[in-house]
Amino acid sequence: MQPIAYVFFKNTCREAMDFYAEVFGTTPEYMNFSDMPEDVRAQMPGVPADLVMHCALPIGDGWLHASDDPSGGTKAMEGCNVAVSMPTDDETRRVYEALSEGGEIRQPLDGAFWTSLFSAFTDRFGIRWMVMTDGPAPDA
Repeated sequence: MQPIAYVFFKNTCREAMDFYAEVFGTTPEYMNFSDMPEDVRAQMPGVPADLVMHCALPIGDGWLHASDDPSGGTKAMEGCNVAVSMPTDDETRRVYEALSEGGEIRQPLDGAFWTSLFSAFTDRFGIRWMVMTDGPAPDA
């Protein structure tokens, strides 16, 4: 069994997940609210059919799942991050630069006692990330 992060968006799920797919070189799988059975969909009047009901994005050996929140009640992530550990410093820098652009840096990309590179930030979609390089710091 492997835990899977499930994140919610305020009507920007497709844009965010397409962007993440580009960053990680993978392909998202989408199910829209329009794909629901009619009797279930009838219980959700006013929900745009093209919003994402569920998305599954493979990242390395794991998954990131996501959905739009048609109720609009989703608040920004607090105390929760999506963490990814990249195989090299170059790949860590590439992912950091792409995901953090337009976001808010909480901890700039730098070395840490447990790894050669680490950063914590919130991306432009409001998702909190921790990006690091696999393995110990070079002087460990």
